[in-house]
Amino acid sequence: FKTLPLAQYGLEYLYPEVDAAHPFDNGTAAVLKRSVTETAKLLGADEQTYLDLLVPLVKDWPGLAPDVLGPLHFPKKPLALAQFGLSAMQPATMLAKQFKTVEGKGLFAGMAAHAIQPLSNVATSAIGLVLMANAHLGGWPVPKGGSQQIADALAGYFISLGGKIETNTYVTSLQQLPSARAVLFDITPKQLLKIAGHKFSSLYKWQLERYRYGDGVFKVDWALDAPIPFTAEGCRKAGTVHLGGTIEEIIVSEDASGHGHHAEKPYVLLAQQSLMDASRAPEDKHTAWAYCHVPNGSTKDMTAIIENQVERFAPGFKDIILAKHTFNTEQMEEHNPNYIGGDINGGIIDIGQLFTRPALRWSPYKTSTKGLYICSSSTPPGGGVHGMCGYYAAKAALKDVFGIKIGSL
Repeated sequence: FKTLPLAQYGLEYLYPEVDAAHPFDNGTAAVLKRSVTETAKLLGADEQTYLDLLVPLVKDWPGLAPDVLGPLHFPKKPLALAQFGLSAMQPATMLAKQFKTVEGKGLFAGMAAHAIQPLSNVATSAIGLVLMANAHLGGWPVPKGGSQQIADALAGYFISLGGKIETNTYVTSLQQLPSARAVLFDITPKQLLKIAGHKFSSLYKWQLERYRYGDGVFKVDWALDAPIPFTAEGCRKAGTVHLGGTIEEIIVSEDASGHGHHAEKPYVLLAQQSLMDASRAPEDKHTAWAYCHVPNGSTKDMTAIIENQVERFAPGFKDIILAKHTFNTEQMEEHNPNYIGGDINGGIIDIGQLFTRPALRWSPYKTSTKGLYICSSSTPPGGGVHGMCGYYAAKAALKDVFGIKIGSL
């Protein structure tokens, strides 16, 4: 998105003082800040460990990003990629052993848990390292007015280029689409098979049918009478708060959901954007949302369990709740059919589907049928607000169908 003039179409980013915080039961919190040195210093005995892990990655990331956030290819920065890979390919449980303190281990585990899978899985360190590095490079910004503003700005720019957008139509077959030389599908393999499966080779269909989805999420949105009264000061300044306690607790939580169970004290990812964006709530009021990981397809109501986790680190939280809205995994999928079983990542991003999502192909964005492409988070690099899946799919379509080659970002 950085290459697009979205500010001209109303997109404005706001930046929290603390990008993310991770509270503990003793009333303290580890914090992730824009400054890598400040973040490291606040980790005490883990200062040098943090610097050793993050400083090289922050330095190399601008050149490394195309190698990490894209399909398999010969790397442009092979040495930097190799250095990153030595840490990134480790299970988060293993890399975390480099940290000495509860704070360092907890902060890293909270970041790695964004992978939505057991932290003992290979390559779960990657997501944690990438998230921390990006915080130090550009922060974790909040779109003013809500994430809808990102979509509105993208749509505005697209329309200015002559594009046309049609909504309120559920597409179930190719026959519903106008004739086109190239069609890019921002959907998961499940829907792609329903819409265009009859056009695909038997091998490609076989691969899509075996595509694996990950854990789901249970989400709660709150209208609040006041800011969340976190005990730890760092949490009161953070846009994102990871509620999970120690690394040992987070390991148990993610292992439970990854094996079909519901954690009693789940890792909870909470966002409180109204702290820095007054447009998110009425005057003197606030909003927040949070989710925890649950087995794919779960219908269990996790509201009380999530609120207990918030109350644990913010006594009095339940007293400021004015209203709430919840989504179980079925409701998440009804809200967005791409969230299969509540999976918001478009399929599990483990070692088996890290670069081969949704199928084992040199260009994962191409289907077996000329002119049909997939550009969703079910392609590399997976879920996230980055636009890279669409970028690489469009790049492939321009080259294959229209004979237009574009350079790398």
